[in-house]
Amino acid sequence: MKKYQFFTLTALAFLVIFFTIPITCFYGVTEKIKNHQTDDIPSYSYFIWDLYSRLQYQTSSTPDDAKHSLKKMIDTNSEIGAASVPVWSVSLEAPNYPKDAFPDGIPVLFHFDGFSGEVHEMNTINHYIGMYPMERGARLEMSLMPYIFLSVTLLMIVYLYWNSRKSWFLMIFPVLLPVGFLVDFAGWLYWFGHNMQEWGAFKIKPFMPTVFGDGKVAQFTTHSYPTAWFYLLLLISVLSILAIFSKLKQSNKR
Repeated sequence: MKKYQFFTLTALAFLVIFFTIPITCFYGVTEKIKNHQTDDIPSYSYFIWDLYSRLQYQTSSTPDDAKHSLKKMIDTNSEIGAASVPVWSVSLEAPNYPKDAFPDGIPVLFHFDGFSGEVHEMNTINHYIGMYPMERGARLEMSLMPYIFLSVTLLMIVYLYWNSRKSWFLMIFPVLLPVGFLVDFAGWLYWFGHNMQEWGAFKIKPFMPTVFGDGKVAQFTTHSYPTAWFYLLLLISVLSILAIFSKLKQSNKR
């Protein structure tokens, strides 16, 4: 096996296992649940969510026996997050949420295709200050994610077998995944912070929510940091860069 093939296959395996499979197999399921169309949910979606839920945070209100069963989550009307792994974590400390219940604040996790964590609680706080609910943001991007990740997966497979110096541009897409996420994430944070509504009980001026690090909004303290899975995304990017240079180096020797 050539070096570029090793780098590409390793990056591809991580991408497919932790992103492409759960994103595509759970596509549209959340909407079906909201619309009470659970009979239309494919059986493989149940299997995928049950499997990947073990890698995710479940809300404090979720019954213990339902945490890794999508069927039980639906039956108990529990808060159901995306199936893919989360890449960014935001938590918010508020005076009315006791430390013993939420020692690290109210956690919400951001995925390429949705959210997980205490989304309902976060939306309640957002409403209090006049901010739109989280589901208002990135609708187009999240609807396109299955197609984006399937396309990136296909391009990486083509790269493995296309013996051309021009093939390097195919790997630009996995290289840019972390950057793409952060740009979109920061852009939507700006939009939320600059589109405050009159319904808020507590009025604050437009602001830029913290993208990375700790911040302060009124009497709330925020923490915004990458998850361990974001570093996996960075590893996919680095492996893709190594695959590009390795293949170009091999081509120069011919």
